[in-house]
Amino acid sequence: MENLSFLPGYPLPAGAAVHNDGVNFSLFSRHAFSVVLNIFENADDSEPVCSYTFDPRLNRTGDIWHVFVKGLKKNALYLYRVDGPFAPLEGMRFNAGNYLLDPYARGLTGTESLGGIFAAQTPPPHIDGDLAFLTRQTAAHFPKCIVIDDGDFDWEGDHPLNYPLRDCIIYEAHVKGLSCHPNAPQTHKGTYQGIIESIPYLKALGITSIELLPIHEFNENELTRINPRTGAQLKNYWGYSTIAFFAPKASYAADRNGANPVFEFKRMVRELHKNGIEVILDIVFNHTAEGSEFGPTLSFRGLDNVIYYILEDNPRYYRNYSGCGNTVNCNHPVVQTFILDCLRYWVIEMHVDGFRFDLGSILGRDQKGKLMDNPPTIEHIAEDPILRKTKIIAEAWDAGGAYQVGNFHGGRWAEWNDRFRDDVRLFWRGDFPYARELATRVTGSADLYLRNGRKPFHSINFVTSHDGFTLYDLLSYNRKHNDENGEENRDGTDTNCSYNNGFEGKTENVHIERLRKQKAKNILLTLLLSLGTPMLTAGDEVLRTQKGNNNPYCQDNEISWFDWSLTETNADMLHFVQKLIRLRKQHPVFLRSEFLTGYLSGDRRKPDICWYNAQGESPDWNQPSSFLAYFLDGSTAETRAERDDNSFYIILNSGGLDVTAVLCPPPEGKHWHRLIDTSYPAGEDFTEPECAPLLENQQKYVALAASAVVLILK
Repeated sequence: MENLSFLPGYPLPAGAAVHNDGVNFSLFSRHAFSVVLNIFENADDSEPVCSYTFDPRLNRTGDIWHVFVKGLKKNALYLYRVDGPFAPLEGMRFNAGNYLLDPYARGLTGTESLGGIFAAQTPPPHIDGDLAFLTRQTAAHFPKCIVIDDGDFDWEGDHPLNYPLRDCIIYEAHVKGLSCHPNAPQTHKGTYQGIIESIPYLKALGITSIELLPIHEFNENELTRINPRTGAQLKNYWGYSTIAFFAPKASYAADRNGANPVFEFKRMVRELHKNGIEVILDIVFNHTAEGSEFGPTLSFRGLDNVIYYILEDNPRYYRNYSGCGNTVNCNHPVVQTFILDCLRYWVIEMHVDGFRFDLGSILGRDQKGKLMDNPPTIEHIAEDPILRKTKIIAEAWDAGGAYQVGNFHGGRWAEWNDRFRDDVRLFWRGDFPYARELATRVTGSADLYLRNGRKPFHSINFVTSHDGFTLYDLLSYNRKHNDENGEENRDGTDTNCSYNNGFEGKTENVHIERLRKQKAKNILLTLLLSLGTPMLTAGDEVLRTQKGNNNPYCQDNEISWFDWSLTETNADMLHFVQKLIRLRKQHPVFLRSEFLTGYLSGDRRKPDICWYNAQGESPDWNQPSSFLAYFLDGSTAETRAERDDNSFYIILNSGGLDVTAVLCPPPEGKHWHRLIDTSYPAGEDFTEPECAPLLENQQKYVALAASAVVLILK
């Protein structure tokens, strides 16, 4: 460190940029009086080995503080100290005693000590939170930023796959949870490498895209509660509490030293791409880990609180549209630039294929928290030339009351469609006739997406996700069982649209378990054969359970982890889902990019879709019904594919009685064959299309209670 020299440097790019002869540092702070760059030798150092105080005359351009450190090399460790006004009643929370992370840091080290930082900076209730932040920190237990040289990695010619959304089958998974169960076959459990070792399973399943819960650096030890049953410390398992938006989480790496987590993440992406699987990241721009006015100061709060956050009219306090203590000021131009820089980095340098934006409606709030008519950040993401082929998926609501499903701004945004989730759940629960609503969902939710020019694939269809019951629990519990979260079962939604089918939880009753499995097949069939982009939650294909916990955000244990023994116990379910995915991918009729019309046009003999009741007639949509049947025309004229496809007849019977359904007559020379009937025993419920048995009766079919049937025309 003795040979370092400090030159004026450059304001762009932001963050730490490696050059042959040194490193350029660039940091935004509009209201700072002074900025100090601190360089450390080791991750656990309490004091820097070298500090440089920026000279505003030389090291500042506008609001950007910058310096070039000649002689400094990659993998160097650094932090900032920033001084400015401490005036909480004006929203200013500068403190020269705090070490601060670089918002553009591409890697962090020493993150295992973050729990202590949170505890040290969080004042007791009887102490004024503002005054508590004026104490001076030691750097011993504060994570350090790493100077990363992205050019060190060999991508071997890799690029994002960027599949058309219409062709995608998304698999939502947790990096750690997918491979860390004690019975998991992976060697590097709970890591990016563990994902690589899971690739054969993912390929055999047939999914095209893996959507990972937050992998950006967060503090898993920020919770103070314990599990009331086991006494174990609860953890932030999901990771929706970002500390560093450019840095992949180090604890998910098999080798956590230095820059290795960055390169291990890149290897994971590269190997997934080699095997034809896209990577979509769940990203949390709606809030940060700094929380409310009583939370810790880690980065943004100490750099320019009034810029980065939406504050109340009394700016000592934070507007909280995230439910997590603060709200990011997404439509401030500086923050908008930060968000775009971040997204571009993950696409350009990390090769990811898309993003799912948690509580995406916050991206549309102005600096007072009001929803905007034309939010610039949302539009900019949609129109950005770098991101033009990148998938952008909104969770189109927030915790402040915004609900924009079907109305999210920005043109090409896809959305998590919770209307699909609820209507499918209610139909298959069977206690209320939801056929009319289900008909809208299985055909792409035209009521939501047609009027603003979007397509069926903009609907991300899902029935379960990380948030809520698993598929098995949806069919096994009438109510949530979240006691182990330490919140006296108050957390998590009470609106689950679930039914336990006669017994609360797992049971030895063979009839109940068989019925649950049959209904699970019904739901998965509905999901994977509907127009739109299906999303499957990891483990649903083998009926993973969370024991009725519908909010396991704090359960870093077997409640949340993928139980690999189920791939054998429920191998029949796994094979059923594999066949469903293959069926969807092989038949253009399920991948239509345009909405169905139900009308005759041109020289077609039948409409693209025909609806039927049990009598083989057009249904009266004003009459409630637990029966839904429809014909899908697979001709090239309808699917716009390069070849004619088979046509299909789908029967969905959620009622408690068997139904003798009158079939629509097959065209001359064609016949109906039974492809799927979920009421049949495992192994007989799904035949291969080329082996599908001919129906002896081409006019009628008996659909048993709580079953789904797919007939193929050949």
